[in-house]
Amino acid sequence: MAGALLSSPHTLPSPTSQSPFRPRGPLHAGAARVLPPRRRAFVLASCSREPAARNRGLEVERRRLLMSGLVSSFAIMLPISEAYAVMETDEDVKMNTQIDEINAYSFLYPVELPGKKFTFKWVESRKPERYSSAAPLSPDARQRIVSERVDMIHNVVISVSIGPPNSRFLPSKDKSSWDPKDVADCILSDRSTMVTTGQRMTESSVLDAHVAEVDGEPYWYYEYLVRKSPTKSAPEPNLFRHNVACTAERDGYLYSLNASTLSKQWESMGPFLQKTVASFRLLPGTENYVPPYKDPWRFW
Repeated sequence: MAGALLSSPHTLPSPTSQSPFRPRGPLHAGAARVLPPRRRAFVLASCSREPAARNRGLEVERRRLLMSGLVSSFAIMLPISEAYAVMETDEDVKMNTQIDEINAYSFLYPVELPGKKFTFKWVESRKPERYSSAAPLSPDARQRIVSERVDMIHNVVISVSIGPPNSRFLPSKDKSSWDPKDVADCILSDRSTMVTTGQRMTESSVLDAHVAEVDGEPYWYYEYLVRKSPTKSAPEPNLFRHNVACTAERDGYLYSLNASTLSKQWESMGPFLQKTVASFRLLPGTENYVPPYKDPWRFW
């Protein structure tokens, strides 16, 4: 049985030991197609006995491989509402895996920092739904939110949106030729609620953009700030939201995961949001997968 589980073609993303987001500095527009190294992930479990010292190394490796296969198959076999595998990274942060079979993607999100006795207060504000019925992000309704979860206590938002490429920024259909900065500008322009193109471009400031190859496909990563109107009680801290995002292309549409928090909280929240974005993967479609182009008139 263990062999069957290990051979499952449906594998879930693992937290990475090194974020695909580079240190802040000059904008990286080059296309360095390097797969970010993966971090070991462990399912929370208990062992009845500790193996003998001389066999400990082999035993630990065997268990790691076995449990990796168990996590992958277990999550795929369960319904969407139950497909959550609790993971734990080297920084002692527990993360859950969310799988959206309707749109065929998955990602990790932080739930607890046991060492600091800190727990995220997530609320699924938008459950996964098909593109045709999803809420539009802008007046032209090109980019639409297909799922979203928020932690209102800690001002953190994680959302997934889908939309067609904007030919103004990405005129070529050859995605291997797309510049990372152009991909970021394409998504941010279509996400903005501003009316004119000039207003949309000045609303966001891209800090970094680059591409990495994952399983033979390009994934574009970018980090940016969004200017927001300050409040009277706290004019400076609320002026910006710090965002990290990842975009991948499938079936002629762009799938983007975006995670954000207030700028003043970036130092504490940023590393966990980067792990979330780094874990974003498009999955092989199942019988529940609904391509964005299918029945565009349908809104239920």
